[in-house]
Amino acid sequence: MLTIHTADELRVSWDADPLKDGAVAVEGDRVAGTGPLGVLLERFPGARVRSWPGTLGPALVHEDPLPEAPSPRERVHAILKSGATAVLAEYADTPDLRAAASRNEVAVLRSARKPEITDAGRADLAVFDADGTCLATVCAGRLVHRRR
Repeated sequence: MLTIHTADELRVSWDADPLKDGAVAVEGDRVAGTGPLGVLLERFPGARVRSWPGTLGPALVHEDPLPEAPSPRERVHAILKSGATAVLAEYADTPDLRAAASRNEVAVLRSARKPEITDAGRADLAVFDADGTCLATVCAGRLVHRRR
């Protein structure tokens, strides 16, 4: 099923100009398109729409040690709650952490990369409110965190 994520504004990269009422269409684990919500609704009739307050953009890369938590799963979940869907390999340094990252489809990277949303790219998205709090995280097309 195709889902369109929309927010008050969209940034395809965090240094790009914002697009008011922008949206990202996600099919499976891939980005099917980006642009104004109206255009994507016409392009993908019948798509499910998830509307978020705040700014929708690419998910982050967690570039520090994973937060301490009782289990590897909870350590990985903590970074998902922060809007990150990728970690550096040097910090996923145990078999248990790598397994938890893999189960959650969190990318383990050799080096940091600039987060951006690209057509046909992996659907890793995050929504942040005005004070920087992560409201939602989409990892490989799946909603994995939503602040209540």
